[in-house]
Amino acid sequence: MKNESERIAVIGLGYVGLPVAVALAEKYRDVLGYDVSERRVESLRAKHDWTGEIENERLASSSLQVTADPTELAGCTFFIVTVPTPIDDANEPDLTPVEQACRSIAPYLSAGATVVFESTVYPGVTDSVCAPLLEEHSGLVRGRDFFLGYSPERINPGDKEHRLDNIPKIIAAEDEATLSRLRAVYGAIVNAGLHEAPSIKVAEAAKVIENTQRDLNIALMNELALVLDRMDIRTRDVLEAAGTKWNFLRFSPGLVGGHCIGVDPYYLTHASEKVGYNPEVILAGRRVNNSMGAFIAHKTLSMIEDGKNALSRPQPRVGILGLTFKENVPDLRNSRVPDVIEFLKKAGAEVLVHDPRANPDEAQHEYGVELQSAASLEDLDALVFAVAHDEFGEWIEDLSQRLRPDGVVIDVRSFVQRDRLPSDIRYWSL
Repeated sequence: MKNESERIAVIGLGYVGLPVAVALAEKYRDVLGYDVSERRVESLRAKHDWTGEIENERLASSSLQVTADPTELAGCTFFIVTVPTPIDDANEPDLTPVEQACRSIAPYLSAGATVVFESTVYPGVTDSVCAPLLEEHSGLVRGRDFFLGYSPERINPGDKEHRLDNIPKIIAAEDEATLSRLRAVYGAIVNAGLHEAPSIKVAEAAKVIENTQRDLNIALMNELALVLDRMDIRTRDVLEAAGTKWNFLRFSPGLVGGHCIGVDPYYLTHASEKVGYNPEVILAGRRVNNSMGAFIAHKTLSMIEDGKNALSRPQPRVGILGLTFKENVPDLRNSRVPDVIEFLKKAGAEVLVHDPRANPDEAQHEYGVELQSAASLEDLDALVFAVAHDEFGEWIEDLSQRLRPDGVVIDVRSFVQRDRLPSDIRYWSL
């Protein structure tokens, strides 16, 4: 049974935090969303979610209050931390956002408060990193004055089928009373049911292996694609044939980026190395997936060189469709498309990038990429479908006007139907 007197604060209002906060505000009278970004808060107050996870109409009707002022956290009894957990340039976990969240929360903890972390971490972070910071900056004692829980996020950005309410939710806490509070809060918004892990460390580990497993399966498909390409066999055709067996796992090759699949394996390997085990399979998968940008760029250039126009233009002109880390989302974090762009430019190609979903200022700031209009992608030697945004389906009809005769289509996600392509366009898919 939910506690009507619970005052809930959600810390971090991104792809994960906002859906949680909005769902809770539909069940509880007093829900506050906090984010350090004043720009984000202003956008949400204007009833607009630029991530596209929450419809503007739903946001407009929500009772959720949002703020960038941490003093408004005073009086909250149940804190949910959903800040990002990235990696640094050395592929080591960067816990700075989680640590800062703890420092922001701590001064406003009161006796009996519960703090639940949803951010992806390696096993032990809640106990060894978060708890000491909360104690240090609050003057309270964990397990006596405030209590900890962990409930890993499972939201898949851009996925309209698998949502917060219909995905089973893992919950864990340091004692039964705290677990009961998690059961009440999350039980109010998750229809698919709750799985109660026996400890916080178990829940932390469950999260990192979910995405590590997916990363390794995609790495296998990517390595098979490398092998099959040398055999002049289309990977998609092989996967469709193999997929007729009932127990064949349906994974596809591609560029693996984003803030989960391309990151979580490094959290697991970091924890593994801390206890004296050097993982091999996990890091091998990461190496394969990280190499795919260079492979796609090399394949693009080699197909241009094999064409009839190879000697007519010293600098090949290549269009790239998509810059975000996956289809139908505006999120640019840890996208691997810039790898393709970088290798093409180093080889001397002129590269034009178009993405109707990405923010142009963020593209320039994060990757130094100036997004181009759709109209500017013409007279191309090659067009790379790097991300399968729905909008790009319309491009198939006028490829002959955008590509030079004997031009090349590079289809990273097997997005294009080959039988719809004009006969004078050469085609390759990963």
